[in-house]
Amino acid sequence: MKFLENFFDKNRPPKDNYFFYLYEVVQNFFFSAKLATTGKTHIRDRLDIQRVMVVVWLATFPAMFWGMYNMGYWGLDYMAQGGFTNTGDWHNWLVQLVGTDANNHFHRFWFGMVYFVPIYVTVFVVGIACEAIFATVRRHEINEGAFVSTVLFSLSCPPDIPLWQAATGIAFGIVVGKEFFGGTGKNFLNPALTGRAFIYFAYPTELSGDMVWVSSLADNGAIDGYSGATALGIGAQEGIAGIQNNFTWMQSFLGQMPGSVGETSTLLILLAGAYMVYAKIASWRIIVGTLIGMIAMSSLLNFIGSETNPMFSVPWWWHLTIGSFAFGLVFMATEPVTAANTNMGRWIYGLSIGVLVILIRVVNPAFPEGMMLAILFANLLAPAIDFCVTSYNTGKRMKRYNA
Repeated sequence: MKFLENFFDKNRPPKDNYFFYLYEVVQNFFFSAKLATTGKTHIRDRLDIQRVMVVVWLATFPAMFWGMYNMGYWGLDYMAQGGFTNTGDWHNWLVQLVGTDANNHFHRFWFGMVYFVPIYVTVFVVGIACEAIFATVRRHEINEGAFVSTVLFSLSCPPDIPLWQAATGIAFGIVVGKEFFGGTGKNFLNPALTGRAFIYFAYPTELSGDMVWVSSLADNGAIDGYSGATALGIGAQEGIAGIQNNFTWMQSFLGQMPGSVGETSTLLILLAGAYMVYAKIASWRIIVGTLIGMIAMSSLLNFIGSETNPMFSVPWWWHLTIGSFAFGLVFMATEPVTAANTNMGRWIYGLSIGVLVILIRVVNPAFPEGMMLAILFANLLAPAIDFCVTSYNTGKRMKRYNA
């Protein structure tokens, strides 16, 4: 490793070179930065942007690995029940390298990997390339924010998304959602959600509706695809009774149901959230505020009831575990750049998300999932929330001072 370190130091380009920051990010991938603050007047802490992003990136792994296994469980189970031996798409030759035994745990995990890893690699390469291009042209540092944005975007995508759509989405999220406003720390919208919203509205027939991909399976071309109803889609049609006829609450909590890779296991997501709160990376005020808003609004709608809208009957503990609520709550809503930064503002910000997600899910019949839009709306409100809170606190202090 000493040889590699000397190689980087010897070949480092000058700082005015276009490729200086690109070279530096490659070096920092292997070694920590040598520069550190010193002196009695400096505030020193072990937590920096690099460590924050790495912790968030690693926190997604349990939900990611479980999601891949769960994807294989449902996909191979469908193949076994239908007697199919071919997935009917380009993934099949990779799947067949290991096998399609529905009772083999490794086969299940491999099946999920075959579908998820190409999405993640595509999103990662395109996202980092966009970040590197802007950093090279603007001559500013490349930070690890793109690593987190790419993994969160990938985990929120359906497993059958075309790779070109995934590439388009992350490019839009990084470029329009972040780089157009100056890069990390200056964007007011979550880049991963911005890209996800873009492809959702750009290709609505493929990425919306109440059906979720389980696996694109075929036997000699006889079947071109297979979809199953999501819990939210069932709830929109049949209410809580319909959801409970298909899944138990414990299944939805543990993640034993179809869905996007990173959004199925509420248990693993909440454990990741607890760790990020412990590491002082995620704000517990935002998490608790969002939960309070969601519980209050869903309970109110339960009390009001509706004879024409079955979603009014879905209680809060089901809203917690179905759809992308838990994933958005832990990984998206708590993103420090786009969230409110005052303590009181974080409560208001979280409450806004909790209320909005239930209103969109329940009241809007055309959009059964609402977490993505709720967080984006709250991102837009965050600067105004902080301004109002700061102005209120300033006014109180001025009154005390003048009293």
